[in-house]
Amino acid sequence: MPRNPQPRSSFLRLLQERGYIHQCTDAEGLDALAAERRITAYVGFDCTAPSLHIGNLLSIMMLRRLQHSGHRPIVLLGGATTRIGDPSGKEESRRLMDAESIEANIRRIEGCFRRFLRFGDAADGALLVNNQEWLDGLVCIDFLRDYGRHFSVNRMLGFDSVKLRMEREKPLSFLEFNYMVFQAFDFLELARRHDCVLQMGGSDQWGNIVNGVELARKTDRRNLYGLTTALITTSDGRKMGKTASGALWLDAEMTPPWEYWQYWRNADDADVGRFLRLFSELPVDEIARLEALGGRESNDAKIILADAATALLHGREILPAIHAGVRDAGFGGGQSGSAAAGASERAIARLRIEAHLLREGLGLLRALVMAGLAASNSEARRSVREGAVRINGAVVGDEACHLTLKDKAADGLIRLSVGKKRHCWLQVRE
Repeated sequence: MPRNPQPRSSFLRLLQERGYIHQCTDAEGLDALAAERRITAYVGFDCTAPSLHIGNLLSIMMLRRLQHSGHRPIVLLGGATTRIGDPSGKEESRRLMDAESIEANIRRIEGCFRRFLRFGDAADGALLVNNQEWLDGLVCIDFLRDYGRHFSVNRMLGFDSVKLRMEREKPLSFLEFNYMVFQAFDFLELARRHDCVLQMGGSDQWGNIVNGVELARKTDRRNLYGLTTALITTSDGRKMGKTASGALWLDAEMTPPWEYWQYWRNADDADVGRFLRLFSELPVDEIARLEALGGRESNDAKIILADAATALLHGREILPAIHAGVRDAGFGGGQSGSAAAGASERAIARLRIEAHLLREGLGLLRALVMAGLAASNSEARRSVREGAVRINGAVVGDEACHLTLKDKAADGLIRLSVGKKRHCWLQVRE
């Protein structure tokens, strides 16, 4: 999308203003259509894990921006295509998954989208669709005859998802090679069933999206559009969302809300403005003001970013508990992002604990030993008697007390501390 002239449609104007657009198959045509009438657009998500991760967040935000502009979003879950695995951006084949695992992942993933989108019967109400509806019933010979003939192998070999494997001499199975054909067919089916005219996604999906646009033109003489956003890396070139403990998940059971908040709080100064435009709903003029802050004041912008991103996913009601926990751990706004990141890795341990232990009542001394805050019950008892032990910031003087589910804060954590520098946050696993 060129910077000038200004798009006519509020949707593309918003995406351009906030820096989402990387490629578009026909920017002028899409802009004219979105200015003229309500459009329907989709993003596809395969279900290879029980949760989406922060790498999916940009596409989810694009669907949210679409809906806020008065248009209708479709979330397409790849109940069928997950059984193949998208080779885009991958150097090796994905592990094949059985139907039961995929279905279990779908049930977990669905709830995430309801944090960002409004579903329902309204004209702009989001739809949740599964491509099993049409792919599971395909007859191979008929499909190849009716649709396979529209795909050039010569051209498919030139797409990045294929070239990457071949250049690095990594095997690409025939199964994976066909993924792009099925994704193109998904776009065609959504156009036929729901008048979907736009597919959005990351730039690694560009070839697959173009295939869908061309298939619809060849088979139905439909004009469809594709739009991608650049894959996000941090200012130092690292892939966004990679942490020392692994991927940053959007499911609170897999990545606790505090850890999610801390990721954004630790953003590099150079990334804050860009992340605020992409992952918050602050006005762009306010973002420009925050982006210009320097020195210790830049920490205020990082806290605003962390609050905004966390509230979108987990709700604003969780923020007071997170702020209280950060104060308890001694990571106030005065530290730089990198210093706070290092301090949190050194000073805070995290421990998942089964809920049944808390229903029965978990003795404080045992909890301190389990959390690694005491080497033995006697050491734990001594710390309690010295007034050094706190639960959720409150000093505990009773060595016989028990932790229960009532001790959970709003973010699902129980914070144990011994002194000012040793902390363990218990994440309750139901």
